[in-house]
Amino acid sequence: MIRSMTAFARQQADTEYGSLAWEIRSLNHRYLELGLRLPEELRAMESAVRERLNARLGRGKVECSCRFQPAAAGAAPVDVNEDNLTRVLAACEAVNSRLPAAVPLSPLELLRWPGVVREATVDTGPLQQQALTLLDKSLDELLLSREREGEQINLLLLQRCDDMSALVVQARSCLPEIRAGLRQKLQARLADLDVDVDPGRFEQELVMQLQKVDVDEEMDRLESHIGEVRRVLERREPVGRRLDFLMQELNREANTLGSKSVVTETTSISVELKVLIEQMREQVQNVE
Repeated sequence: MIRSMTAFARQQADTEYGSLAWEIRSLNHRYLELGLRLPEELRAMESAVRERLNARLGRGKVECSCRFQPAAAGAAPVDVNEDNLTRVLAACEAVNSRLPAAVPLSPLELLRWPGVVREATVDTGPLQQQALTLLDKSLDELLLSREREGEQINLLLLQRCDDMSALVVQARSCLPEIRAGLRQKLQARLADLDVDVDPGRFEQELVMQLQKVDVDEEMDRLESHIGEVRRVLERREPVGRRLDFLMQELNREANTLGSKSVVTETTSISVELKVLIEQMREQVQNVE
């Protein structure tokens, strides 16, 4: 089943270290282009994130961002560095002894002094593992969204294939009439000239004219390409580029059919084929 390249996913979780949130946006692109935004605490896992994205996504312009909100500082006890506090107090007492009037020390000012309170550190190992687990869930959601849209594209492409096959059958049914009409037209022109024509030479000229407008080969290739589109749509791998190539081939055969057309019926069929192919091509641009 084909997958679309357009999707969005968001997953959030609360951990003992704080709140984690992943957002992944995906748009159509010729190849896989990754854009990552990670918080400072999780910079070290950038390579692991890229590996996961590359393993599960084939094509698309993907913007992946992670937000981390640490747990409130008040939830943890204040860790005072006793050695630094002793040195700061000794320095304050030495200064106060030289002042004309002693200034009382403020405990809050002492706590604000750099190095007196040890900053709480986050154990990035478990945090990274939890972030990667949440990333996997986000990718699961993204791929489900891609597959749902891919199902809709798949149905549309198959419907267009059915419509094109019907037009090819219609064009084939016109071929005997075209050949008969060409014979009658050539006979009418010769009758207007009122000349005797060698029957063998007439048949030779008729064959040459029929070869110029013969579209059997174009019909065969159109049917072959339509069948290949149906087979490609059943693959489980990314097939967007292959489908894009098939759209070019289909359009080439439809153009040739139009250029060889000598009656309005096949001209109209050629136009209808090109309309259907363009509708398919627009959808194929979004297939992974």
